[in-house]
Amino acid sequence: MKICVQGLWHLGSVTAACLASIGHEVVGLDSDEHSIDGLNAGKAPLFEPGLDGLLASGLEAGRLSFTNSIAVAVAGAQVLWVTFDTPVDEDDKADVDFVMARVMEVLPELDAGTLVLVSSQMPVGSIRRLEAFAQTNLAGKQLGFASSPENLRLGKALDVFLKPDRVVVGVRTSKDRGVLEELLAPITDRIEWMSVESAEMTKHAINAFLATSVTFANEIASICEVVGADAKEVERGLKSEMRIGPKAYLSPGGPFAGGTLARDIEFLGAEGRSNALLTPLLSSIRASNDEHKNWPRRQLLDQFTSLKGVAVAIWGLTYKPGTDTLRRSLAVELCDWLLEQGADVHVHDPVVRQLPQRWEGKLTSHENALEAVIDADALVIGTEWPDFQSLAVGLAAARPGMIVIDANRHLYAAVKDSGLRYIAVGTPLSKVE
Repeated sequence: MKICVQGLWHLGSVTAACLASIGHEVVGLDSDEHSIDGLNAGKAPLFEPGLDGLLASGLEAGRLSFTNSIAVAVAGAQVLWVTFDTPVDEDDKADVDFVMARVMEVLPELDAGTLVLVSSQMPVGSIRRLEAFAQTNLAGKQLGFASSPENLRLGKALDVFLKPDRVVVGVRTSKDRGVLEELLAPITDRIEWMSVESAEMTKHAINAFLATSVTFANEIASICEVVGADAKEVERGLKSEMRIGPKAYLSPGGPFAGGTLARDIEFLGAEGRSNALLTPLLSSIRASNDEHKNWPRRQLLDQFTSLKGVAVAIWGLTYKPGTDTLRRSLAVELCDWLLEQGADVHVHDPVVRQLPQRWEGKLTSHENALEAVIDADALVIGTEWPDFQSLAVGLAAARPGMIVIDANRHLYAAVKDSGLRYIAVGTPLSKVE
């Protein structure tokens, strides 16, 4: 099949590369000339393990190309797959109009009968808006519209796309279902078919449930810390309850970061408000999560009356491991706060080479992780890069007596017998025994 993939940041570049790898003819469309030039050279606009190689393979095979020309991109396309990473502001409000405007710009250029498949994170009802636009302005084209909410995870996106546990798809007609069955057949036959609105709502519900689970686990963990319980043991007790189960999202640790979960919480909140519905549970999630962002700050202030002049090392700066994205990173927010407190900040990240300009001359960046802790009074794990686990074996020798603050217990196995003071979310222990 010939597919036009519109919107070429993380979701779009992964979608285009993966579709080409399973035999489809794919043209990627985006207005960003810099991104287009990079993609045509086999370079993704952001780091994702394996993506550059998959792009190069598709380009070499002649099944993949990228352009900023709408006419070139959609010529002969059977499906327009909308894959914009919907922009989110600092208040978790998505710029839905940005995506809508760009899709509406392309619709007039599509061949009659083209199916428009939307995977961008958009509020429920967005596809109905696109259908109304097409019915009013392009009725003769008889365009179809469907929804398949994105399900990618930074750092594991290729595997998730090509080996999904299932795919959620919302369609209007059996004809549209047939087109998407053919499109997805090389990937999976485990498709949850439903209405368009149900598919849109499913994504909101999944992210809201995960966000609720994270905040619940962390509130329980905070109480564990003050009553002498270990939240990891409590987690085991919860997951062994058959009504909950072993895969429940209940591990104590850091708050959720980035805009993905928060964006859907905001979508649902806005829908509730616009329909005069009270949603007190959903409304409390962001407040709980924002409070938990202060956990490493509380631990540092508990250990040091004042942070002025205290040397603090941060291992990992990215939003999550497996990416080079700093936007919405909690580690970056922590560094900003430490600088405000007058701390002497030392940072190391295995993939980040360009730090925020506002930090210039205010902190020290180290290419070597252990060098960052040589003079540190405390080490905070900002991002759980796998390499840190082996490096942590040398922490006690590099800086004996240092405090290790590790929300998600990433280094627990490496430092448990080191004698270092170790603090994690949900444990009352300040030193691993």
